[in-house]
Amino acid sequence: MRKKRLEIDVEKDIDIIKALSSEARITILKLLADGPKNINKISEMLKVPQPTITVNIKILEECGLIDTKLEKGTKGLQKICSSVYDEILIKLKRRIDVEDNNIKVEQIEMPIGLFKDVKIKPTCGLTSEEKIIGEMDNIRAFYLPEHIKAQHLWFAEGYIIYEFPNNVPSNEEIMKLELSLELCSEAPLFNENYPSDIYIWINDVEIGKWTSPGDFGKQRGELNPDWWPDTHTQHGLLKIFTVDRSGSYVDGNKISDVIISDIEIEKNPMITLKIGNKEGARNIGGVSLFGKKFGNYPQDIILKIFYKVT
Repeated sequence: MRKKRLEIDVEKDIDIIKALSSEARITILKLLADGPKNINKISEMLKVPQPTITVNIKILEECGLIDTKLEKGTKGLQKICSSVYDEILIKLKRRIDVEDNNIKVEQIEMPIGLFKDVKIKPTCGLTSEEKIIGEMDNIRAFYLPEHIKAQHLWFAEGYIIYEFPNNVPSNEEIMKLELSLELCSEAPLFNENYPSDIYIWINDVEIGKWTSPGDFGKQRGELNPDWWPDTHTQHGLLKIFTVDRSGSYVDGNKISDVIISDIEIEKNPMITLKIGNKEGARNIGGVSLFGKKFGNYPQDIILKIFYKVT
């Protein structure tokens, strides 16, 4: 079963925050991210006495961060521990409550194949659910009519542009923009340690960057079709970029001082999204994007606009 993303509220989830305050428990969670392990194995890998591991496992289990079950071992029963979440996000800022203050949300989901423009360098390619589109490492494939069917696309350098319709009624006050998408770096085949500084521009305004740690291929993407080779990129990470009245953020971490008024949504009938590498960046490691039928998350690029009804 695919693990989930956990979002922690600093005011409500105090027990979880306390559980994460221990370096030992953080290390245990990192070990379990690679797969289930019994307490003896964890003790051996960390070189920590078993009773100490048992105490920390109990704390993590009680706050719901790990699952445990008993299985038969060579010397009786053994406790098998598994992580529940593969991403944990601590929300420090209060969210806009869509049920209060007359806030409404306009949501648009954009298939990754419906891009408007690209400027890229190989390695590159795109594939639908059924087959590779055109030739791999041939930029011309991105101009074939079939590109609209893409469920996974990648390029080693450059950028890709999407245009979203702006359906917010005129004269309404826009409070926040939220963008979610699954993405990672692009290396030949795959490379888990291959950083890439991936920048986001909205309406030609650079809101900031997220540094992808690598191009993920060790574990097969849960949504990938059976024919997709194990030797290629398998999945990305689901990242959430937001722009509000206080700045721009990725997963709640501030990345710039660009605020919602800077991107002038109200003045434009379209909202332009540009994703890519930037000349002069430290890590130019490309971009891989995933649609709702590839990778680990069943969604395309989702744009949400929060606005106040006057």
